[in-house]
Amino acid sequence: MGIKQVCMIAYTNYLTDVRVRREAETLARNLGYEITVLALRDGNTASTYIRDGVEVVELNISKYRGKNKLKYVMSYLQFLFLSFAKCNKLFFLKKFDIFHVHNMPDLLVFAAIIPRTLKKKVILDIHDSLPETYAAKYDDAENRFLFKLLCWEEALCCKFASKIICVNHVQRDALIKRRIPAEKIIVSMNVPDHKKFSSIHTKQSKNKSSNTFKLVYHGTITKRLGVDFAIRAVAKSFDKIPGLEFHIFGDGDDVEEFIQLSKLLGIDNIVKFNKMLLLEDLINIVSGMDLGVISNRKNMATDLMLPVKMLEYIFLEIPVVAPRLKTIEHYFTEDMISYFEPENVDSLADTILKLWSNETERKEKAMKAKGFLDIYGWEKQQMDLIDFYKEI
Repeated sequence: MGIKQVCMIAYTNYLTDVRVRREAETLARNLGYEITVLALRDGNTASTYIRDGVEVVELNISKYRGKNKLKYVMSYLQFLFLSFAKCNKLFFLKKFDIFHVHNMPDLLVFAAIIPRTLKKKVILDIHDSLPETYAAKYDDAENRFLFKLLCWEEALCCKFASKIICVNHVQRDALIKRRIPAEKIIVSMNVPDHKKFSSIHTKQSKNKSSNTFKLVYHGTITKRLGVDFAIRAVAKSFDKIPGLEFHIFGDGDDVEEFIQLSKLLGIDNIVKFNKMLLLEDLINIVSGMDLGVISNRKNMATDLMLPVKMLEYIFLEIPVVAPRLKTIEHYFTEDMISYFEPENVDSLADTILKLWSNETERKEKAMKAKGFLDIYGWEKQQMDLIDFYKEI
């Protein structure tokens, strides 16, 4: 038998998408598979390159940033059309064995409709549940017809797929409740790659200044993830915490609005906005932070999330403050992370102040939180993924 060929399809910027990279690199490194990833254009022109044993083929479309529903859908459909054309052209050249499609949207699985009819395996990797995410993004929670329509779309795509991967056990239970067959689903949690983090992480605690208290958030910058709550909490805390800084890394629909908010609140010298960095560069910067902030609003989408940024802080032994949301509480107890009441600025500000004043508590919680990774770390998750691939 020859070397297995896998085509991954993802509406994402490959270099900054840690889940897609982690899974692609794991299959290339541990199984010797040839992995080709079709992804978004990350610059002015689309390029093809190899990174850590993975071939990345950028399609000529960049990520849509905005709140126009029609443009949002059209961007997805354009990427679906381009990935359909590219993956089927490459299919007849490379003879792909498996197609691994990352949502959103779920409809990307149909880019591999021709190989699927020829009995090739198609995996749907559900990062975020589309019905809940759409309702949260566009505040359409009351539109039951639309929600049911998106559930139908999800069911159709799951039926088309050979197998389904989801990111945590709470999300898996939600899919099963919607009558997605349990036997088709495996869980591959969105946890840090221990090898990559350990090789880059340089234990910068010795470089931390006693004159500052640095908060950090990285990832998508948007209202549904509560970044504005975190900024408002900092505004309530900065005169009580000497040397307070809030470092934000990422991009999103609401960046400019949040920059203006920090100016309006008079803390634009404290809140520091930065573009998202490559994981290799981000790890060492984040290692020098004192507290990781998870500020998600409470809605049906965030209730299903276990934020990867939170797990990265935990790996780096950075204490975490997070809202009381279903999936987070499923995995983490009070002695592992510090909870605040969702969408309550005063509760978040008080929790930050309490942690600033008690370094011993911060360190104890950070160490206990690492127990999560002893159970669910990538050492285990990657073996489950490898066994899953061997099985199919």
